[in-house]
Amino acid sequence: MKKLGIIILITAIIMYGFCLKVSAHCQSDEKQENAGNKNESTKGTIGKDLGTVEENNSALNLKAGNRRLNILESLEGPSFDIKKYSKKEEWDEEDNEQEHARRRSRFRGHWSGIEFGFNNYLSSDKSFSMPADIDYMTLHSSKSSCFNINFTQLSLGLTRHFGFVTGLGLNWNNYRFDGNNNIQKGPIGIIEELDPELNLEKSKLATLFLTLPLMLELQIPVENNRLHIAAGPIGALKLGSHTKMVFENGHTEKTYGDFSLNMLRYGATARVGYGNFQLYGTYYATSLFQSRKGPAGNDLYPFEIGVALAFNN
Repeated sequence: MKKLGIIILITAIIMYGFCLKVSAHCQSDEKQENAGNKNESTKGTIGKDLGTVEENNSALNLKAGNRRLNILESLEGPSFDIKKYSKKEEWDEEDNEQEHARRRSRFRGHWSGIEFGFNNYLSSDKSFSMPADIDYMTLHSSKSSCFNINFTQLSLGLTRHFGFVTGLGLNWNNYRFDGNNNIQKGPIGIIEELDPELNLEKSKLATLFLTLPLMLELQIPVENNRLHIAAGPIGALKLGSHTKMVFENGHTEKTYGDFSLNMLRYGATARVGYGNFQLYGTYYATSLFQSRKGPAGNDLYPFEIGVALAFNN
């Protein structure tokens, strides 16, 4: 009689789960434009702690007494897993672990995307004004720009709204000189002024770096989106550099070289945004040029600020 009751109970649970599944599919057909429903789960309870049915896109969980039947969908077809628990606490503990894992897996940071901003550098005394002996390093601030493509991202959630974010990006910097000059690498590697002897339309130093951040990000739900704040260290590896001069007559000269630039640099980056839009800033504690090889032996510390459009959602 007891076995017959259990069979009837399981049959009722399966039928109830089937009905819920049919209902969920019907609702999905009516609201296909709501992409958020893809990860929603359906849960039903029979009696008081008699049994439950949980269904989502990839699994159907049936609970009765101290037993649980998990039916998992995969490309190879459904798989079945039956577990027996000696105590209700074991059941609850497993549910809590699974829910915590699901919350962590839903964390998505804001790094991958594109960024556009302006770059400059500070002198050794953290001033925008260059010392008199290297006045030729003064930049045209409004035309010294940067462009970044952050092409890969890894999010490590500690909770649903808090975790680590890292990835890789490409960082293009254009340092547009304000004077009628450019720079060159001297005989012993020290950066010197280059006089073109003709009038220039524009002149710049361009660099390309591979960047790697490690940020902590906090997300605050606001209405239907999230306000997010992230900050942390960032490192960069130089991939290339060149100078460019465009003369008034239209002639262009490009010179490729290392220009005594530091191969590796590190600093800090921070960003704040809403949805996929962000404001960001990055400052490097490593000098742009190698030690004692900057202009007249001076150290210059680069930074950039700008806007970003993230591709995480």
